[in-house]
Amino acid sequence: MKTILVTGGAGFIGSNFVPYFLDENPNINLVNLDNLTYAGDLENLSEIESNSNYTFIKGDICDRDLIEQLFVKYQFDGVIHFAAESHVDNSITNPGAFINTNITGTFNLIDVAKKHWMTSPFHYKEGKENNRFHHISTDEVYGTLGETGLFTEDTHYAPNSPYSASKAASDFVVRSYFHTYGMNVVTTNCSNNYGPKQHNEKLIPTIIRKAISGENIPIYGDGTNIRDWLYVLDHCKGIDLVYKTGKAGETYNIGGRNERNNLYIVDVICSILDELKPSKKSYKEQITFVTDRPGHDFRYAIDATKIENDLGWRADENFESGIRKTIDWYLEKYNNKNK
Repeated sequence: MKTILVTGGAGFIGSNFVPYFLDENPNINLVNLDNLTYAGDLENLSEIESNSNYTFIKGDICDRDLIEQLFVKYQFDGVIHFAAESHVDNSITNPGAFINTNITGTFNLIDVAKKHWMTSPFHYKEGKENNRFHHISTDEVYGTLGETGLFTEDTHYAPNSPYSASKAASDFVVRSYFHTYGMNVVTTNCSNNYGPKQHNEKLIPTIIRKAISGENIPIYGDGTNIRDWLYVLDHCKGIDLVYKTGKAGETYNIGGRNERNNLYIVDVICSILDELKPSKKSYKEQITFVTDRPGHDFRYAIDATKIENDLGWRADENFESGIRKTIDWYLEKYNNKNK
């Protein structure tokens, strides 16, 4: 029975991916390594904590000795690497944590994997020929777009925040291990995810939480910043597909083809909340514009043609269907906390 290592599996995307992957792959053991920083929450994995194919380990990817011990103990057949510091605002105030986790942590993982899987450059140990390292990244490494155009896998990197710069560096580390050592690596760069289990600090959970608590709903600048929104389960399906069928050394952009600006996002959420949980006045009256953050990229949008054409992936949700599922989940979460 194969065993894979998932890092950061208690975070937002990871905690959606782990139950999906276990359900889709009942003959694979999954070890989840997560340091349970502010973004990780084991409550997000309560549905699979008793699964016999699942093991949780609290630990830091920057701890190389721990990574070595885990590879010796579990003899991993693959790695799916989510673990990262990922909040842009936090990277502005504390960039060192992002450099350490996202660059050094990624290096530790892939270097230990190489050591355990390979005898020399381009030569895998017997029985480990199909072992794969899948690195999860972001569209923010490409920088910002004007009013037109899309990010493709060939777009030049131009990161604008300490977060995106650290992710760009980690992408290059992974790329180098393919070209220098012949490691079986794949990288996926995704657009903005939304859906269940996202940390409260992020835009969509913040809008929902502030709205139903009667607080001001903060929107950066004039609210015209545009993102390509990807429902998290669609992303998980894409990751699973790339891990299994993607071509070694390749990058695949995963995007929802759902460009929406922040004004539209907050308007739709407030309209749905007015319908599902009506108050004395519209939640839209709580919208407040706040000072924009430094280096705030104007627009991201991904061209997902490569993964669609080469691997047959398609997003099942558009923003309007996905946001209703998301709001339903958060209303249930917040209602349960208030009981």
